[in-house]
Amino acid sequence: MTRPSLLLLDLDGADAEALDLVRAARRRCRVVRFANSPERARLDPEVDAVVSSARIGVAKPDPEAFRRALRVLQHSVSATLLCDEDPENVAAARGLGIDAAHVPTARALREALSARGLLDEQSTVDHDQSEQDGALIVLSDKEDAHRLAAELEQSGWAPCAVHRDMLAGEDDAEDADWVVELRTAPDGTPAGAHLAELTELADREEGFVTGMN
Repeated sequence: MTRPSLLLLDLDGADAEALDLVRAARRRCRVVRFANSPERARLDPEVDAVVSSARIGVAKPDPEAFRRALRVLQHSVSATLLCDEDPENVAAARGLGIDAAHVPTARALREALSARGLLDEQSTVDHDQSEQDGALIVLSDKEDAHRLAAELEQSGWAPCAVHRDMLAGEDDAEDADWVVELRTAPDGTPAGAHLAELTELADREEGFVTGMN
């Protein structure tokens, strides 16, 4: 199997073993919790970003939910793996061509990740070499995005550019998000190395953060 560069997870019952597996996979690919519920979960501190179906307006297992999530994350179907506790979500993802695994237990999660090279030290790239360079803060309100961009620019972040992103690919204001693009932190390091700090800012504005190359 081809090693994915994006891992979508929905593990409401994540135990200590599952969390260890997620940490190991995160050293080899980008990891995002993708769930119907917007509520914070035990898994959140272990992932690069959180995308909720409530946030994008469509719930799993509707195929449109997966399309919108990948558009927000700027990622391709072919390089994505979904690990989900719900078999209906897995079936829906597979119907779109997304590699997906039903993982009701930590053992099933281990097998799914190992089979795709995400737990194999010999066949993967070190996380320090593949870490995201930049970061995107995704908000639903234009004014909030411009205000946050101005705050970040004053603090030394760059370039703090604001873009309009259409989730559904149509000219419909209800489907538009506003994205603040960041490449460099005030200390000169890549913005992608500060996802935890930026996530706190995004949470304040009811948005979310994702890394970018």
